[in-house]
Amino acid sequence: MDRRRDGPRGSNLVVRPFVSRLSLWAVQQKDALSRLTVPQFTAFCGALVIVVGSVLLWLPWSHGYPVSYWQALFTATSAVTVTGLSIIDPGHDLTGFGQLILMVLILIGGLGLMAISIYLQGFVHQGARLRRRVDSGERILDQFGVGGVGRTFWHIARVALGLTIAGALLLFLLGFAASETSLPRRLWFCLFHAASAYNNAGFSLWSDSLKGIAANLPAQLVVMGLIVSGGLGYRVHAELRDGKNWFPLRWRRLDLQAKVVLLSSLLLILVGWFGLLFYESFNSARVSFQDLSAAERFWGALFQSVSARTAGFQTIPLGLEHISGESLVLLMLLMFIGASPGGTGGGLKTSTMAILLAATASTLRRREDVVLLSRTVDTKLVVQATALVVSSLLFISAMVLLIAIGSNREFTFLESLFTCISAFATVGFDVGILEKLDFRGQLVLMVGMFVGRLGLLLLFSALVQPFPKTTLVRYPREQLTV
Repeated sequence: MDRRRDGPRGSNLVVRPFVSRLSLWAVQQKDALSRLTVPQFTAFCGALVIVVGSVLLWLPWSHGYPVSYWQALFTATSAVTVTGLSIIDPGHDLTGFGQLILMVLILIGGLGLMAISIYLQGFVHQGARLRRRVDSGERILDQFGVGGVGRTFWHIARVALGLTIAGALLLFLLGFAASETSLPRRLWFCLFHAASAYNNAGFSLWSDSLKGIAANLPAQLVVMGLIVSGGLGYRVHAELRDGKNWFPLRWRRLDLQAKVVLLSSLLLILVGWFGLLFYESFNSARVSFQDLSAAERFWGALFQSVSARTAGFQTIPLGLEHISGESLVLLMLLMFIGASPGGTGGGLKTSTMAILLAATASTLRRREDVVLLSRTVDTKLVVQATALVVSSLLFISAMVLLIAIGSNREFTFLESLFTCISAFATVGFDVGILEKLDFRGQLVLMVGMFVGRLGLLLLFSALVQPFPKTTLVRYPREQLTV
């Protein structure tokens, strides 16, 4: 009897200290996470999801052909940042399980790392709701407002799920992936590409992207609809969902955010559409359009204009040997501007460029206030927009310079700049230099994708901690010549 008692007692003497240390470690980790701000927690969640996703893609049952951990890490980074650049062929190298993992990573990145991290932070740090949602007064980092994080997040998830399933069904009915003989495989192709299109990821299970549907205009329209709807942002979705705002005669009921997003998105699509048609009409080679009819060229230019807004799908080949340099510059401009705030795409955002254009117009007209659509824009927003554009240009320039160091000069400066903007704006267009880059060049693109998706201002806020406290000290004013 004593020995039987001694056995459990002896094991308890060993187990209890271990459980106590484990519990103490868990409490310490939770306390450390609770002290993180929203920017820091977002960067942490993004890095954690990328690492976990890369490990899952690296597992033997995720790929049918050899995939190194570096390739898995690059692919996971591209998926979480919804970029679409890949150094593997997902449709060929990954198994069904690996493709499922890839789609899950795309959905996580498309829903927004910031939205997910803010929602998760509520579970980590309880009892400080107001402080954590406002995050020390940095309201610009919390786009959901005080009091609606969880509800807004689940609304975004429901809208994304509904539009993705509806898009997949439409693609199936319109003959998308008709070359796939197996019905389950065809359904999977429709679902995967619908999710990739709505989240502006640009990943395709075909090695030539979507060049196979160049003649299928209805399927292209569905894909374009998913890209545009995903890039508009949840605030615009909420405005359009309101019944009183559906009628064109009640345009005035929309808030400034929705008006700016809708007008700028339409303008950028039209500029890209007709710009590509104009430049390619003077392209003597016209290799991209030589096998297309006039209607296919017309709609192909529209598709590339929409896809350049951070989606990254291709129905025509890109590159200097296929399209003109002027078309590449136009695509770079569209990529740099990107989608809209709160959307699934990247880039500087349409509202940022609208604020800068309004500030430029006010300066030329010698107005003291910045006016946009009969509304005065706060000066702080103008400063933030200017800082974002300048810092983004400097960061992209640094990417180009780092890629140029030690490169074998197999690509031009224009191709290098195009690829860096594509990575930073999370578009995923590739003009054929990705396979020519070494380890260092791919690392530069990975960092660019991560920084571009989270945002320079958010990452800077995460690094500069604690935030500067408000001070009563004011320095003397002095004028500079501009």
